[in-house]
Amino acid sequence: MNPFQEEYATDIDDKSLIEKSLKGDKAALEDLLKKHQPYTYNIAWKMMQMPDDAQDITQEVMVKVITNLSKFRGESQFRTWLYRIVTNHFLQMQKKKRETLVNEDFAGFSERLSGIEDIPITSIEQEERATEINELKIACMSGMLLCLTREQRLVYILGEMFNADHSIGAEILDITKANFRVRLSRARKDIQQFMANQCGWVKESNPCRCHKKITVAFNGGPLDSRNLLFNRSEYANFQTHIAKDTQETHDLVEEKVQALHSELPFKDKFDKKGFLDDFIKDERISTLFNLN
Repeated sequence: MNPFQEEYATDIDDKSLIEKSLKGDKAALEDLLKKHQPYTYNIAWKMMQMPDDAQDITQEVMVKVITNLSKFRGESQFRTWLYRIVTNHFLQMQKKKRETLVNEDFAGFSERLSGIEDIPITSIEQEERATEINELKIACMSGMLLCLTREQRLVYILGEMFNADHSIGAEILDITKANFRVRLSRARKDIQQFMANQCGWVKESNPCRCHKKITVAFNGGPLDSRNLLFNRSEYANFQTHIAKDTQETHDLVEEKVQALHSELPFKDKFDKKGFLDDFIKDERISTLFNLN
């Protein structure tokens, strides 16, 4: 289900939960947060690549949402209002560790990938190490997103991965529809151009092939087969949770890039026990809501 294309009944449900929450109904507030946390978390995850950073950011954003809940006037869908808070938080917060460590453009990223020694493995070894190959593929695509500026990343994640149309995207980012389309087009072009010239998943003749890189990447490199960041059985993927764009494309590179991004992990399961406890510890929330 595309989070930006839901039926109006869902928005009515949000309004009911908000009204109850503002009257101190703890269960209603918890239901509201549980409903919207997965999308907030997954935007944060794609923005920053690291799960720990995404968890911290989601917590910070949810506190902002709760403390500003009384200001929601219902002039737009609640989720649009929430994502405006998410967007402003991303654009204004200090750089996270991963951003500081990477801090490179596509040329620098290409150079870093080229610096990883190619060590060919047999087809049998490729089958045996398929999990590691997929982990490296997803890590690499996540790294590509970090080559975009924060604003470009937001536009790309919202428009390309979450399929928010230009009207909603413009409303969230407080820009014109035309401006949103232009920015999304540029971000798509940058990603697609890089992958068309570099990625072996898009074109077999390209220099970068994941199976040739895993030996170095997992043996003393940045990835750990015992602690996978992306390729876990409990994760779903974007293809499962986000409705596909029905617009046809006749560009093979674009189709392959879209298909690869649809495979990126989507975390939809969170520990529900004590879900609200950490939020309630914030005095601003407990005082504001007088939760019962």
